[in-house]
Amino acid sequence: VECSSADEALAAAGAGSDIVLLDNLAPQELHAVAAQVKAAHPGVTVEASGGIVLETLPQFLGPHIDVVSMGCLTHSAPALDFALRV
Repeated sequence: VECSSADEALAAAGAGSDIVLLDNLAPQELHAVAAQVKAAHPGVTVEASGGIVLETLPQFLGPHIDVVSMGCLTHSAPALDFALRV
């Protein structure tokens, strides 16, 4: 479940969500919310997402973050122009 606040994340985890995606949170807030979710629901996977690039990745890594999603790996990839003749 995609969440943008501690209340949403705790509600999603409490409702039985397997994965809580914390989207577009600043690193400090992200780690605080992730710690709250893990304390209340240790079995829930916590995913960080939103605006994370290679240069800022270390700021989003932490003991309560299980998965990091980085859209820049796909939406910033250069295009390849090719043709196939059969």
